Amino acid sequence: MNIDELFLLGLRLQKIAEAAIPTEGIGEHATSTRSVLVVTADIKDHPGTTVTQIARRTGMAQSQVSDAVARLRTAGAVIVEPDPADGRRSLLRPNPEASGRVAAVRDTSIAPALAATTTDADAAMALLEDLKSLLKPVD
Repeated sequence: MNIDELFLLGLRLQKIAEAAIPTEGIGEHATSTRSVLVVTADIKDHPGTTVTQIARRTGMAQSQVSDAVARLRTAGAVIVEPDPADGRRSLLRPNPEASGRVAAVRDTSIAPALAATTTDADAAMALLEDLKSLLKPVD
């Protein structure tokens, strides 16, 4: 596998994850599910971060990050606290208590979305589980 193939595989996996996310009851939003997932991952990896810092790390526009944070706040997925060093800024942390929305997303299986993209969903799921155990998070 070369870099191009790995990158394209990552994009396909992202699309499978996006397709699996339940959307019932969340209404229309200006920001994409992908943006929300990227921001969620960044906040998880960098608790106590700011919108500006997330924008820099992810390459997303600050307005996209702000919109994603608004969705995450509505879902109860993040906690926003004033920055003690600068009262004009807010610090973002993952909410340690999963809201109903967060729990619903975490509890949703990717199996149906995976089945729509492969002829052997069981084998693909097993390979993904193996890959998950082999790969370590990147700092």
